[in-house]
Amino acid sequence: MKTTTLILILLIVITTVSCNNNESTTMEDDIKAPVAAKKDTVIKGGGGDRIDPYFWMRLTDAQKNAEVPDEHTKEVLDYLKAENAFKEKKMEHTVALQEKLYDEITGRIKKTDESVPYFKNEYWYYVRYEEGGEYPIYCRKKGSLDTSEEILLNVNEMAKGHDYYYAGSVNISPDNKIMAYSEDTLSRRVYSIQFKNLETGELLSDQLINTTGRGAWANDNKTFFYTTKNKVSLLSEKIYKHKMGVNPADDELIYHEKDPSFYIGVGKTKSDEYVVIGMNSTLVSDYMVLRADEPDGKFKQFIPRGSQHEYSIEHFKDKFYILTNYNAQNFRLMETPVNNTAMPEWKEVIPHREDVLINSFEVFENYLVLSERSNALNKIRVINQNAGDEHYIEMNETAYAANTAYNPEFKTELLRFSYSSLTTPGSVYDYNMNTRAKELKKRDEVVGGHNPEDYTTKRLWATARDGAKVPISIVYKKGFNQDGNAPVLLYGYGSYGHTIQPYFNSAVLSLLDRNFAYAIAHIRGSQAMGRAWYDDGKMFNKKNTFYDFIDCGQYLVDEKFTSSDHLYIKGGSAGGLLMGAVVNIAPDLFNGAIAAVPFVDVVSTMLDESIPLTTNEFDEWGNPKDFELYNYMLSYSPYDNVSEQDYPNMLITTGLFDSQVQYWEPAKWVARLREKKTDNNLLLLDTDLESGHGGASGRFKRYKRTALEYAFMLDLEGIVE
Repeated sequence: MKTTTLILILLIVITTVSCNNNESTTMEDDIKAPVAAKKDTVIKGGGGDRIDPYFWMRLTDAQKNAEVPDEHTKEVLDYLKAENAFKEKKMEHTVALQEKLYDEITGRIKKTDESVPYFKNEYWYYVRYEEGGEYPIYCRKKGSLDTSEEILLNVNEMAKGHDYYYAGSVNISPDNKIMAYSEDTLSRRVYSIQFKNLETGELLSDQLINTTGRGAWANDNKTFFYTTKNKVSLLSEKIYKHKMGVNPADDELIYHEKDPSFYIGVGKTKSDEYVVIGMNSTLVSDYMVLRADEPDGKFKQFIPRGSQHEYSIEHFKDKFYILTNYNAQNFRLMETPVNNTAMPEWKEVIPHREDVLINSFEVFENYLVLSERSNALNKIRVINQNAGDEHYIEMNETAYAANTAYNPEFKTELLRFSYSSLTTPGSVYDYNMNTRAKELKKRDEVVGGHNPEDYTTKRLWATARDGAKVPISIVYKKGFNQDGNAPVLLYGYGSYGHTIQPYFNSAVLSLLDRNFAYAIAHIRGSQAMGRAWYDDGKMFNKKNTFYDFIDCGQYLVDEKFTSSDHLYIKGGSAGGLLMGAVVNIAPDLFNGAIAAVPFVDVVSTMLDESIPLTTNEFDEWGNPKDFELYNYMLSYSPYDNVSEQDYPNMLITTGLFDSQVQYWEPAKWVARLREKKTDNNLLLLDTDLESGHGGASGRFKRYKRTALEYAFMLDLEGIVE
């Protein structure tokens, strides 16, 4: 759906939206904040009934995609467009700054670029970009990098005519002759899978719809396993087996997951000897395996599905390795014979440690590689299985991000890993596990130049109100004055055990070079300090996430990195929930908040099992049908706790086609904030009417919103260029 011109939008605003005298501006006040209509709807829940005056903003997918919108759809879109127009008018004086920021940010990105090639099954694979193109080009070369290039997908050509386009998840058949790839044109993360004959270039008639976009080839080169989604909830639900050349309508159903708290998918072991169906909820893992040489055989369950047991598996020769949290909160590594995977047969390889979380592992012919986290830092541990010795790869900075990369080969002494820090651009290394020599294969170029020595990065530790020590990673340009008058952007997430690592982001240089500091609060709800750090930030412990973030912000003020007049915060998705909660609890601590695609209507969303993600996340947030959980969730839900108080300046972003956090959550939240807040600070809603959770498609277009966010903060600081 295309947006109209600003003039037409303003006409809509004038005629359809009433005024709010609470919202003012330092500019000529010729446009008033939109005021959404109130239409009370009763929301029933485990703790009683609630009245939601803005529930009417919800549209179905059919309504959003209709060529001729109905009256309800028009009303919702008119409101969103009015908010966009209000945002445009309020930020009109920053347009030149936004353009400058956009040019700066995209100007640092190398226009013609290429990934480090990896070798698999006779071919070198890589992705490259061409100047003037928004999208990647997937390529390969047979045998040697000196041979001629074969273009698998030129996504720039494929994206033509689409407002949004994503193509990826390239999956090559074992004989290298057929490519399966996925595409999404709605930004709903619902993919169709296409097949291409790589010998002739012909696009085959086989097309698999309503999928997760991923799958696995059997070793017969004609059987492809894939996952479909529930058309309402968008949860992954069924595994099918497709035979090339057969009508997909006749594909055989292999597995149907009937528990909506599980995500499912299908893949292949690194050895290419097994096809694996994985079923995972927040607390439980379950697997079924099938010999890839026997595609018409029956999948075998690895072990019976248990409760609160998370594990992952990988095949190696005559055994499976298992990374498990059974009697091991921070996980341990086990092994079992391929012909008997029952738990009594499991033998411990790497024991559990109280202070070290095992994130993942890689299997090679002679080596085991563990990705571990301790003291809020990732570490890579290399174990020589023949000699029995082990070591850690040396990292030289106090705060960094280091992770094993894609390593498809078994018979090699080379480990590929990625490295980055808040000052060091993304780097790819090949590490010789025998000689311990590192070879830098690529470091992302910052066009125009970047000297890491011009910047300082530190690891700080804030004391939370309950005594917990919360790590903070911070970076600023040398010369930064720690006198309480400098601006700081503090970022946070704190959910699902996902840990935000201190990696390099060239866009942030536009803030650092304007005397901002940028910080990441590694709060509970992540696994920065181990699995217990996650457990202490979910369910009935969720408020620890919010208090940790507030206490990190207060620490930066107390240590005079900034003051409440210059402290800005940002979070997206579940991090948007964090933003919504902390501005309710401690609004005076922050001058500005940016909430991207924020999950803010916690109780209503978790009561609605038709919404994507809901049922799978009962073990993260709780099921509000339970009385105690209902009341606990209600006590922090940002939408439900908006009150008559002053709020900081706020910029809230969303996408109309977001399948992860539906657009109506931030839209309703903004409407309630406008109704309740007692200040004259900025409150802006930016809705992308063409995209979803990840924002605009393409390599550069997404930075338009980054430029808006930065201009929002810089303008509040009085920085005009």
